Amino acid sequence: MRTLSEIDVVGVVGAGTMGNGIAQVAATAGYEVVMRDIETEYVERGLDDIDDSLSRLDAKDALDEGAAAIRERVDGTTELADLAAADLVIEAAVEDLDVKREIFADLEGVTDGDVVLATNTSTLSITTIASATDRASDVVGLHFMNPVPIMEGVEVVVGERTDPAVAEFAHAFAEDLDKTTWESDDKPGFVTNRILMPWINEGIRAYDEGVAEKRDIDRGMKLGTNVPMGPLELADHIGLDVVLDASETLHDELGDRYTPAYLLKRKVAAGDLGKKSGRGFYEYE
Repeated sequence: MRTLSEIDVVGVVGAGTMGNGIAQVAATAGYEVVMRDIETEYVERGLDDIDDSLSRLDAKDALDEGAAAIRERVDGTTELADLAAADLVIEAAVEDLDVKREIFADLEGVTDGDVVLATNTSTLSITTIASATDRASDVVGLHFMNPVPIMEGVEVVVGERTDPAVAEFAHAFAEDLDKTTWESDDKPGFVTNRILMPWINEGIRAYDEGVAEKRDIDRGMKLGTNVPMGPLELADHIGLDVVLDASETLHDELGDRYTPAYLLKRKVAAGDLGKKSGRGFYEYE
């Protein structure tokens, strides 16, 4: 395993919301980044998102160096082989176990044997993902929170065969990105989503059952529990399809207390996915 001081190039698999956010914070911390996705349009969209995010932060004087200098450290590609130069790879692809296992099997053939392979999965088993490789001891969960450039926390998830030194490295790397970490065992949903998904679903049920108007539910939870977003607002921000996928995974693993709210399933079926589609529980420009 390479030490933190030996990490120069960070590979990121996936250029979506989480992937480009991880690429951005790694570049902001001074690392060279290679961000890969399967289609050129996805890569270009991810790079555009990084440009937009850096511009907003630069306008607020929230960057220690110019946005252009940070952006120059991020390269996009559609070739997995371009990650061969990476000293650390973080997978942030779609939340599908088969897809992630295929990616990790491919990464094993592309990367050097001393490269840590991390996954940003929010609900899926680190142990099962790692079993697609012969290097399960080098696989660890690095679960960033959304939006990555803003949220301070990173959840380090330890699989059945994760080497303790690899877990320690994951903490150190995240802290080098100016994040604060906590650790979870490889149990369904880990710490965050195991608790968060029932909270969001109960907020949706409260709205669907007429307990209160949606803005009152969100306002009540923000003012009553000192959270920055209420459950409906947060669901829109995460993406209702993502919330539904996570809830269904937890329901399969942990039973009826994680049953997705009916209104959540109905909205996803209608294509109302939250901010990214322009409509969820609220409407967005």
